[in-house]
Amino acid sequence: MSLHLDWLAHHLHHSDHYSQWIHRQFHYEYAHQPLAEWQREFAEGQSNGDWSCLIAMDGEQLVGGAALARDDLAHRPDLGPWLACVFVDPEARGQGLAERLIEGICREAKDRGIARLYLHTQNKQDYYAKRGWQVLERFRAWDNEQWLMVRNL
Repeated sequence: MSLHLDWLAHHLHHSDHYSQWIHRQFHYEYAHQPLAEWQREFAEGQSNGDWSCLIAMDGEQLVGGAALARDDLAHRPDLGPWLACVFVDPEARGQGLAERLIEGICREAKDRGIARLYLHTQNKQDYYAKRGWQVLERFRAWDNEQWLMVRNL
């Protein structure tokens, strides 16, 4: 496997595929947003800064990604930016790829002068806690418990 990371903005032909993964993986968040609409928003987000996505490729094959998002939680518009859309293809898991993507997003945020990043997760709070994220609060959304976390950069 020859894995390399790059910005989705340089490989926009992968945008619809990646946004489809996200739409399916986090289906509860997109219950009221049709796939085509989300794909359009996500693709536009690569140039307008709303969803700056770092992707992992094995050669030319898309295997994962993570985004630096301007807004990712409607009821907390006071917070941001966010680590969002973290996903690794099941066949590429177990190699530390998510961690590389997350660190890439954190590095980019820090380079942009951002002091802290936020995320929300339904069940990966332990994973993130081991990597320097702290729980800010628990909340209920999408008929489930969620964790709001923060990491100082």
